[in-house]
Amino acid sequence: MEYNFLKINNTGAICTLAISAPKSLNALNSTILKELDDFISNIDTDIRALIITGDGEKSFVAGADISEMANLNEAEGEVFGKLGAQVFRKIETLPIPVIAAVNGFALGGGCELAMACDIRIASNKAKFGQPEVGLGIIPGFSGTYRLAKLVGMGMAKELIYTGRAIRADEALRIGLVNAIYEPEQLMEEAMNLANRIVVNAPIAVRYAKEFINEEYDLAADDAIAFENKMFGKCFATQDQKEGMSAFLNKVKPEFKNR
Repeated sequence: MEYNFLKINNTGAICTLAISAPKSLNALNSTILKELDDFISNIDTDIRALIITGDGEKSFVAGADISEMANLNEAEGEVFGKLGAQVFRKIETLPIPVIAAVNGFALGGGCELAMACDIRIASNKAKFGQPEVGLGIIPGFSGTYRLAKLVGMGMAKELIYTGRAIRADEALRIGLVNAIYEPEQLMEEAMNLANRIVVNAPIAVRYAKEFINEEYDLAADDAIAFENKMFGKCFATQDQKEGMSAFLNKVKPEFKNR
């Protein structure tokens, strides 16, 4: 599939994906969502970490495209919401870590896209929010679900009910982002973080992501049992043998993703 709104750059085992629709501040329409869906569904198997950002200096993703949504009927609105939610769920369950490098506005669907990523870092110029109630709708790409998971129900309700946008420093304070940086440092720091991830055993990282995602809604005993199973599966990999042998022999491991 040819991508008109995605800029893709691979550096070794790290892929950087920039959403590029400058006229709309990278707002998500159905075409962009379908391009994202195709890219995520067919990502190169050699990639071990993905960084998602927005093209330009002002916006990560300014929201969903209001000009497309304005005249939708009930059934069409549900279809549009499902498209976004399904794409974001694919990002959330992608078997490699996904880092959101939030370089500007992350509002509505942009905030929801960032929340579907594993880790969020932001420029100190970034702004986050779910302003949908001011448009007569609610978050439609799983924002009500993920925001409460990340910042707690009380804060999520406040942000969604008021529709107010928050700056990066408040996003950091409430746990919506992991770190904030000067704009010119953001992508360098995103690459540094990705590089710290990809030097580790990729199967172990994949298992860790799978477990963290799956156990979140489990009862304690079920979560612990699932972790035990995933822990045991690591010992069936060559990477585990390599990692422990290298540690014992005081050399750097060379993981093969096997």
